[in-house]
Amino acid sequence: MDKKLEKLIATIMKECEQDGEPVTYEEAKEMAEAELKANKECKNYAQSEKPRKKAEKVRKVDEEKGRLLADVKALLEDLGADVIATKTETEVEFLFNANHYTIKLTKHRPPKK
Repeated sequence: MDKKLEKLIATIMKECEQDGEPVTYEEAKEMAEAELKANKECKNYAQSEKPRKKAEKVRKVDEEKGRLLADVKALLEDLGADVIATKTETEVEFLFNANHYTIKLTKHRPPKK
């Protein structure tokens, strides 16, 4: 028999006797087996104290979209629009005739085959 199980049986019998409720060897064995089985089912998750390094994702700059949006921005300025902001190579925000507009450029990928 397993040394761990024998040790646990002896401990259970001793504790029960101290509590004034002596148990037989068979009862103590059942209790010990149940306790060991319960411990196996419990997963022990430990968290590391070191903070994990986050993977640095390098953003890909789309040159084609950047050029298109720069041309749109130049056209808007030629029309007399007041360009407020540009967001990377995706968006141009501007005022034209006292109205606030945003042009967003989306590049659609070809469907997967």
